[in-house]
Amino acid sequence: MQRNQTIDKIIDFLSNYLHGKARTLRLALITFFSEGHLLIEDLPGLGKTTLAIAIAKSLGLDFGRIQCTSDLLPSDITGVSVYNKNMGTFDFHQGPIFNNIVLVDEINRATPKTQSALLEVMGEKQATIEGKTYKMNKPFFVIATQNPIEQFGTFPLPESQLDRFMMKISIGYASREAELEILRIGSKREDLYKIQPILTKEEVINIQREIKDSIYISDRVLNYILDIVEATRDSKYFLSGISTRGMLAISSTAKTKAYFSGRDFVIPEDIKDLAEYTIPHRVIFKEEYNTQTKKELILSLIERIAVPV
Repeated sequence: MQRNQTIDKIIDFLSNYLHGKARTLRLALITFFSEGHLLIEDLPGLGKTTLAIAIAKSLGLDFGRIQCTSDLLPSDITGVSVYNKNMGTFDFHQGPIFNNIVLVDEINRATPKTQSALLEVMGEKQATIEGKTYKMNKPFFVIATQNPIEQFGTFPLPESQLDRFMMKISIGYASREAELEILRIGSKREDLYKIQPILTKEEVINIQREIKDSIYISDRVLNYILDIVEATRDSKYFLSGISTRGMLAISSTAKTKAYFSGRDFVIPEDIKDLAEYTIPHRVIFKEEYNTQTKKELILSLIERIAVPV
């Protein structure tokens, strides 16, 4: 089976559970196979949890869920040591972060102190707890959901946290036809727990390795990425531009998109097609804009940059 057919098979299969969300599924899988993390900003009840469960089950991976609230503690995420009176020692009990795929639901309802518990684990894929460092299992993927900041009881994510998300997307409302189908058959989330994996964990890791090692990106395209990065740093609209981590994210997601398209090389369109998801949340705008305006500014900036031929 060709590489793009494998991905298409996963998307087609999961579309049975996420009606009308093929684009969202593809973006989520691009982030996952790029070994990054995904932030979904949207209203409650649009299928964010179903998306996370669907990806985990179809890829044969462990799944954990963290429901963020204002009284959530860092130890509720990473784990805690409990005294064993029989052995006279403290036994460490792992928190939900020790799973392959972790859904951090309503991340911006957690306090900044609790949010900070995710910084090391997302950036380094390890957690230092009580002076001991624990490596995360591979693959490791965080899907965080965020309510619109206007909602009551939310805390804005700091720039350092946002920069750790490879992509920021929204699910949006389903089409009328898709919602009619949902009304006819009801929710199929319970069925997700019964599905057979399409890939094994080893196959998933091999695909991630193949994307990293085998997809070619020419110096011309690399310089195109640098042109975009420098343009955000010099733009009059931004206080700060794309970081080095963001630059690497643009490259990684472009390689994965090329892989999904059945190519072993990156073209500029791979970068442009993903720009509205990989860039806006990483730069700091001088003025307050809504999400759509931010995307339009980014896309307008990129359109002015010469495309390599």
